Order: sequence, then structure tokens, then C-alpha cells
Amino acid sequence: MYNTVFFIIIAFFVLTFLFEQFLSWINQKNVKTSLPKELEGIYNAEEYKKQQAYFKTNEKFDLVKNVISFVVYLFILCFGLFGWLDGQIESVIAMPILITLTFFGILFVLSSIFDLPFDYYSTFTIEEKFGFNKSTKKIFWTDFIKSILMNIVLMEILLFLIAEAYQLTGNYFWLIAWGIMTAFSVFLNMFYSELIVPLFNKQTPLEDGSLKQKINDFCEKAGFVLKNVYVIDGSKRSTKANAYFSGLGSKKRVVLYDTLINDLTEDEIVAVLAHEIGHYKKKHTLQNLIFSIANTGVILFLMSLFLESEDLAIAMGAEHTSFHINMLAFMLLYTPISMLLNILFNVNSRKNEYQADAFAASFGLGEELISALKKLSVKSLSNLQPASCYVFVYYSHPTLLQRIKAIKKNE
Repeated sequence: MYNTVFFIIIAFFVLTFLFEQFLSWINQKNVKTSLPKELEGIYNAEEYKKQQAYFKTNEKFDLVKNVISFVVYLFILCFGLFGWLDGQIESVIAMPILITLTFFGILFVLSSIFDLPFDYYSTFTIEEKFGFNKSTKKIFWTDFIKSILMNIVLMEILLFLIAEAYQLTGNYFWLIAWGIMTAFSVFLNMFYSELIVPLFNKQTPLEDGSLKQKINDFCEKAGFVLKNVYVIDGSKRSTKANAYFSGLGSKKRVVLYDTLINDLTEDEIVAVLAHEIGHYKKKHTLQNLIFSIANTGVILFLMSLFLESEDLAIAMGAEHTSFHINMLAFMLLYTPISMLLNILFNVNSRKNEYQADAFAASFGLGEELISALKKLSVKSLSNLQPASCYVFVYYSHPTLLQRIKAIKKNE
């Protein structure tokens, strides 16, 4: 199994891990005890000390989790355990598609179980310690079970359709698979809030009142038809606040967390909503969907070129090629390209955030948006001064300081 492809996979895996840890180290070294004048007053001395403690605690936790994950996966790769699992499944199942579904199903369940103690510790120790956690153990375990069942069902349906396409069409399967994934992406974008969210949270239409009236007045001023504004009970899990836009066409809706409504003034909420509407008006939602679809097409095409490679299968410890083993090996080889594409996506996403902020500011809501962003940063104990290289690689949003400066320029 120790062929050239194996050593390339190991090299990519190790270098990716070292690169990520190097960026985290730089980000930790960038921590400052003082804030620039634009950010003064956001935290008082006690809050800023708490924010620094929260940041350092999470960094230590992430380091432990990442090192353990790295060692475990390196062990699996070096001892060919993916190939061993494939052989064990083949010894009891003969149907290729069923082998594929079983293989990825087992890996998903094992991965979820592996992540479970880390998620549990993060929720009930770290988040609890810093006053964020509102989740009960019953909610945690219910979410875990629901999430596993939902993801297995969706994953296995998609895998079945894609594997079936491969069995029927060979290397040209990627075109059919691309069509399947595109239909799934569009469907999920349109119905995520109606089908997925209710499994975990309760959504209720925003009640009539001054807030709803202000939202309707803004939408009318912005020339935006919005019939669906919902409030989600995010407070049953966390004190952190959020808002998001989902859906396409008649299915579009804005979802406000109840914590957001509790923490912000009505004008600040309208400013946040204006930002979300700005994403839609600037076609960022559609843009991201198109990027995702195009990226999926490229991945599927490239993967189709490697599904018959015996070297890939051997590198994973398997005795022969198979759809699932070669697919997994390809995704490991694709990791550096995936990281580069994620960086490009984040660069574009930060540009879109600036545009959405500018859209809100164009309606005279710049100060309200700045005030809302400051409150949300304090509420979530956000790191206000991350390292620029860390932001470049990982951040889908500009930093608070960058957003404040850009909003003030657009006022």
C-alpha cells in the first residue's frame, strides 16, 4: 500500500495540518491588550478580560482536538484501515452499491461518535463557563440523534443516486451526478427553513407591532417584497444572536433569532435586516449558489478521472479499485485545492459583506448597523483583532474594525 500516491496523500495531510496550526499560532500571538480607538468602549475592562480568556480557552481546546484528530486519522491512513473496512464489508455484502452505502454510513457514524465528546465538552464546559450555553442534556442528545438520522438519510439517498449513475454510465457519470447535486442544492436552498430547521427549532411569524411595521416600511422603501419574517427560538440553546436570509423566489424569508430581538433595539434590528436584504438585492445568494454548483461540477469531473486508478485504491489499503475507496482517496488528494477554493470563496464573501453593509448604510442605517455589530460582538465575546493572515484564510466576514471603517466611508 506504500506507493507514491500514499506518500502524496500523507504529505498533503501533514502539510495541511501544520499550515492550519501555524495560522492558529500566529492568530494567538496577535492578541493585544489594547484596542484601536474605533473599538474603544465596546468592551469594558472586565468584559475584555473575559473575551481574552474565552479566546484562549477555545484555542487550547481546538489545539487538543486537532492534534488528537490528526493522530487518529494518520494512524488510519498509515495502517490502511479504510481498505481493511472495505474488505470486511465485502466479505458479507456482494452488491457494489450496497457496499458503498454501508462503507460511508459506517464512516459517518464513527466520525460523529468521535466528535461527540468534543462537542459535549465544548457545550457543557466551555460555553457553560462563559455563560453562553442554554441547552439541556436532553436537547443535546436529541439534536445528536436527529442530526445523525437526518444526515444519514440525505447522504445515503445522494450516494445511491450517484453510485447508480456510475454503475450505469462509467466515467461519464459526473454529468448525471452534477445534475443530481444541482437539483439537491436548489431544493435545499428553497426549502431549508421549511423542512430542516423545524426538526431542531421552532419558527413563528413575527408578531404585529412596531418592529414589524418598521420592517415593512423599510422593505417598501427598498422596493423589496418580503412576506415571510420569522423568529426562531435560538435562546433554547445559546445566548448568542444571529439572523439569516434563506430561500429563493417566493420561498425567500428572513429569520431573526429571538436573542437578536432581545439584545438589539428595533432600529438596530431593521439595520441588520437591511444588511440581509442587501445580500439578496445584490444577488449574493444566487451568486453563492452558482459558485457552489460550479465547484461541485469541477470536483465530480476531476473525480471521474481517478475512479479507475488502482494506485489510489492501493494507497488506501484496499486490494482493488471501488467507487467508494477511490472517491475517498480523491477527496484526500483534493484537500489543497479545496483549501485554495475556500480562500477564494472567503475573499468574495468578505466583498459581499461590505456590499451588504453599504446597502444598509445607503438608507441611513449606518450608525444603527455599527451599533448592532458592536453589541453582537460583545455578546459573543468575539476576537476583535485577529491576525490578518488568519482572516484572509478563514474569515467569511470582514473584522468588526474593517466593517466599521467601511460603513463610515459609505455614510
